Amino acid sequence: MEITEQELEERIAIIRKFKLLLEKQRSKFKDYLTVLEKQQDSISEENTENLLIHTELETEIVKNIQNLQKVIVPMSKLYNSSSLDTKEDDSIKNIKDELDDLQDKVLKQNEINRNLLRIHIDQIRTNIQNFKNPYKNASSVYAQKREVATLIQVEA
Repeated sequence: MEITEQELEERIAIIRKFKLLLEKQRSKFKDYLTVLEKQQDSISEENTENLLIHTELETEIVKNIQNLQKVIVPMSKLYNSSSLDTKEDDSIKNIKDELDDLQDKVLKQNEINRNLLRIHIDQIRTNIQNFKNPYKNASSVYAQKREVATLIQVEA
């Protein structure tokens, strides 16, 4: 089956666009992995300010990845339907393999961070439960029952 020059150009354009989207996604996953690694350091150091910053960055990166994925899925279908045997195909396969590897690393790092956070939260709960209130048995001045005047006489 022969294809026209226009169809060939369209297929090549699809392949290039798909490759570009995959490269963007790979870049976002690398950024995400870096943020997760720094987040792990913040958790270990108990640096709540940096942890909050990393969490906000993580949320933003995940949104970007999701938006990219919305474009990649239909583009992938177009790519599969118009696939050619070219050097571009090999590079796309390499990018997909690298993306799969990055996704695995991200999931593992995310699991590590969750476990660290879980441990820290358990430690904080234990500390709170073991906290002794020094005023627990002391009577408060405000809690004493005394008769209070109901009328006040003011003389001028």
